[in-house]
Amino acid sequence: MRTRSALPTLPAMGTPRTLIRATVALGLAALLLADGTLAAPYRRLDACDDAAVAGAPASTAIAAANAYWLNRRLIKWPGQPAAGSFRLYYSASRALAPTRTGAVPGAEGALRLRVLVAQLPAAIATRFRFTGTGVVLALAPADVERMRRLNRGELLLARESAGRVLASTHVQVAGAFDDLYAAAAREAELGVALSSVPRHATTEFRLWAPSARSVSVCVYPGSEALAASRQPLRANLASGVWSLRVPKDLAGAYYLYLVEVFVPGIGVRLHRVTDPYSVSLNADSRRSYIADLGAPRLKPAGWDDDRGRRIQSPTDLVIYELHVRDFSAHDARVPKDHRGKFLAFTDSDSNGMRHLASLAAAGLTDVELLPVFDFASVPERGCIEPAVAGAGDDERPQAIVAATASRDCYNWGYDPFHFGAPEGSYSSDASDGSRRIVELRALVRALHAAGLRVGMDVVYNHTFAAGEQVGSVLDQIVPGYYYRLDSDGAIEHSTCCPNTATENAMMARLMIDSTIRFARDYHVDSFRFDLMGHQPRAAMEELKRKVEAAVGRPVALFGEGWNFGEVADGARFVQASQLSLGGSGIGTFSDRSRDALRGGRPGEHGADLLAHRGLLNGLDLDANGAATAITDALARAADLTRVGLAGSLRDYEVVAADGTIRRLSAITYGDQPAGYASEPGEVVNYVENHDNQTLYDINALKLPPATSTAERARLQVLGLAFVAFSQGIPYFHAGGELLRSKSLDANSFDSGDWFNRLDWTLADNNFGVGLPPEADNGRDWPAMRPLLADSALKPGRADIAFTAAAFRDLLRIRASSSLFRLATTTGVRERLKFFNTGTGQLPTLIVGHLNGAGLPGAAFRELVYLLNVGAAAQAVVVPELRGKPFVLHPVHLARGVGDERVAREASYEAQSGRFTLPGRAVAVFVIPE
Repeated sequence: MRTRSALPTLPAMGTPRTLIRATVALGLAALLLADGTLAAPYRRLDACDDAAVAGAPASTAIAAANAYWLNRRLIKWPGQPAAGSFRLYYSASRALAPTRTGAVPGAEGALRLRVLVAQLPAAIATRFRFTGTGVVLALAPADVERMRRLNRGELLLARESAGRVLASTHVQVAGAFDDLYAAAAREAELGVALSSVPRHATTEFRLWAPSARSVSVCVYPGSEALAASRQPLRANLASGVWSLRVPKDLAGAYYLYLVEVFVPGIGVRLHRVTDPYSVSLNADSRRSYIADLGAPRLKPAGWDDDRGRRIQSPTDLVIYELHVRDFSAHDARVPKDHRGKFLAFTDSDSNGMRHLASLAAAGLTDVELLPVFDFASVPERGCIEPAVAGAGDDERPQAIVAATASRDCYNWGYDPFHFGAPEGSYSSDASDGSRRIVELRALVRALHAAGLRVGMDVVYNHTFAAGEQVGSVLDQIVPGYYYRLDSDGAIEHSTCCPNTATENAMMARLMIDSTIRFARDYHVDSFRFDLMGHQPRAAMEELKRKVEAAVGRPVALFGEGWNFGEVADGARFVQASQLSLGGSGIGTFSDRSRDALRGGRPGEHGADLLAHRGLLNGLDLDANGAATAITDALARAADLTRVGLAGSLRDYEVVAADGTIRRLSAITYGDQPAGYASEPGEVVNYVENHDNQTLYDINALKLPPATSTAERARLQVLGLAFVAFSQGIPYFHAGGELLRSKSLDANSFDSGDWFNRLDWTLADNNFGVGLPPEADNGRDWPAMRPLLADSALKPGRADIAFTAAAFRDLLRIRASSSLFRLATTTGVRERLKFFNTGTGQLPTLIVGHLNGAGLPGAAFRELVYLLNVGAAAQAVVVPELRGKPFVLHPVHLARGVGDERVAREASYEAQSGRFTLPGRAVAVFVIPE
C-alpha cells in the first residue's frame, strides 16, 4: 500500500454549501457548489490523485467566438452593423446562450457598450486587419478594470433591439489579455525557481493563468507516489501570474497544477495539468519535475567547461540533419541499452560516432537533431520494437509498421508536448526526471568533444493537442489564448495540428524562454524552426536578440519560411518567411535549386511524380536514357541552380537563359521571385532532408531504369556538390552520402526503424525493403512495385563507399577556401561569376568562377568549379580565363579520393581556356596564391 510522505499539507479551504452535480456537458465528475465554485473535497488533497478530476474530456464543441477583443476596452464584431444596442453579459458560473425568446438566462449582469466612431489606434488596426469590417464597441472607462475579474467567468456579447437579442457571440480574448497583463507578466519569472541557501531554502511556483478562478499546486515525492501536499497559489491581478513560495528545497520532487477555470461554452472545469515551463517530467509527461538546472548532480563530467566552437559567420556552418533514434538503433557497436537513446552519442567507438568524426575532420561543423524536446507521439514506457522482415515490393513490412505505429519507439517528434523539456523516450529511464536532463547534456558534450556543434530542430507552430483534449496543456490553463483562431473561434490547423499564436505576447514569450533554456542550459549552438513562416518576424527578431544576450555568443537561427495557411502573404503579421526576413540575419530554406535539381515539387503523386524530372535525374534524357535536344525547361532549370549557387540573393545579377542580364529577383520561381535573400547567411541550401523522398529515392523514381547504380552514385555526389558549393548555409540529410533510401517512402515520420534505417557500415542503403506505408504512398504503389523489385537498382558497398568518400572530398574543398562561404552580398556580387550562360549555354554543365584576390582565407587567387550532370564527358571554353595557370584542386589529387576519374580525365588547356570534365562529375580548378 502506498503512503503519503510527510510534506506539509494545508487544511481544506472553505465549508461545503448546497451541492449540485456537474452536468454531462461540463464533463466534470467533481461536485460544484451552487455558486459555481468547487466543492470542498475537490479543494483538498484528494483532487491531486482522484481520477475523476482528469476524467473524460468534456464536450469539445466550439462556442462560436466571432468577435475580437482589440485591447482591454475595445471589441470588434466583424459582419455586424452598428444598429441596435450592445451588451456584454457575464456569469461567474454558467455557460451563457440566448433562448429562442432572445433572453440570456443565467446572466448575473451586463455591461453596456457604445459604438466607437473614432479611428482605431494604428497598432491595433494593423494587428487586427485580418478581421475585416465590422462594428467596433467600447466599454465604459469605469468598467475596464472590472474585466480582470469578469474574465474568470463566461462573457457573451449581444446585439439587441427592444430588449431582444438579435445576435450573440463569445469574444476572442488575446487582444484584451495582452493589453491587460502582458507588460507586467513579461517582468515576472515563470516556472519553478529553487534556492538552496542554508536555512533559507525555498521553492517558488509561478504560473501565468489570468483567467483562472483558483490555482493550487500538488507536490509528489516521487514520479509514481501519491500527492504529499496541495497548496494554493496567490494571483497577481496586474500580471495574471499565480505564485507560491514554499520554505523548502523540493528538488527531485514532482508537481502538477490544479487550475479551476471557466471554459467558454462549457463551464467551470478543474484541470489537473503539467507546467508549460516544465524543465523535465516523469514518464509520458504526466507530472512536471522540480530541478535546478545548475545543480551539480544534473551535469555530466566536464559540463561546466563544455563549449561549442565559435563560427565567424552563419555561412561557415555546414549542417548535418540527424534523428536521434536513426543514429544508433541499428549500430551493433553501441551497447544495447544505449541504442536509440541520447547516450549513444557518448559511445565514441561506435560506427556512428566514427562516421561523424570523419565528417567533422573533413569540414562538417554542426549536427542538427530532429526534435529532442518533449513530444507526445512515442510511449515513453513500454514502447515496442516490432519484428519486421521483407524485401523488394513486399507489402508485409509496411502492414506491420502501420499496425504498431502508435505503440512503437519511433517518430520524428513533431508533436510538441512541453517545449522546454527534453524528450523522455530518448533517456535511459523516462520515469526519472533527472535522467533526460543529464543525458541530453551528455549528448551535447560528446558532439562538442568530437569537434561538432549541436543544432536543435524546434517546433513552435503547433502542439499535438488543445482545448479539452487529453494531453492539452496550454488551453487547460488559459483557454482560448495560446492558439490562432479562425473567424468562428475554432483553432486553425493549417500546420497539421492545433496552430499556436506566437503573435500573442505570452506564446511568443514561451517560445523565447524555452529557446533560451536550450541555448543556455544545454549549450545548443543553433536552432532550426519548423514552419517558421507561421511566426511573426518581430517575434523571431526578439528571440534572436534575447537568446544571444542570454548566452553571450552568436546563435544561428534558420527555418522553413514557407508562405501558406491563414497567415499567408502577411494576412495577420509580417511573417518570418522567405520574402519577409531580408536584413534580419535569420535564415530560410531555399527551394529554388532544390526543385530544379530534383524535379517537380514536394508532395507530387502519380504521373507527375515520375514525369517531372530535374537536372539531376534526366531532364536532358528520354525515357531510355538517350540525350535529347536542349529545351526551355532544361535551360530554366540550369538558371535556377545558379540562383541557388549564388545564395538566392535578390540583388545578384546573372545572364539568364534568354540572354538578358537579370537580378535574381527578376527570375521567377512559380509566382515568387527566385532571388529573395538580402545576405548569404539568410539562406539554407539543400537537396534533401527528412521530409519527402530521399535524393536516392527520388532519382530512383525519375531516372531511366537502366541507369546503373554507379551512375546513380555519381548523380548523388553531384546533388551534394550543388549544396556544398552554394553561397549561404549548406544543409545535408544524414545518410545522403550513403545513398540513403527509405524504400521510396514519401513521408517516413512514423514509418518505424525499418524504413528509416541508417547503416554506418556502408553495407546497405535500405533500398528495396518493401513497399512503403500505404497511408502516404499507396496511390503510387503501382509505379513503385517494379522499381523496388528490381535488384539492379540496389547499390552495393562499393557504390556507397564511393559516395561517402566523394562527400568528404566536397567538405574538404568547401573548408579549404573562404570563397565558398562569402559572408556578404557585396562579396558574392564582386567575387562570383558564372560562365556558360545565356542563349548559347550547355545547361548540363554549370561553371562558376570565384576571385580570391585580397580575401582572407581564400587560399587561392582564383577558383573554378564545374558540375557536369550530363552522362557523357563535356568540354567548355571560357575565353575570359584563357592563359591562366589553373590546376586541379589538391583534394582531387590526394590519396583515397572519392572520384578517381577527375584526376585522370578532367583537364584544363590554358592556351584556349578549355575545361574538360568526365560525365556526371564534379571538378574544381584553382590558381594557388
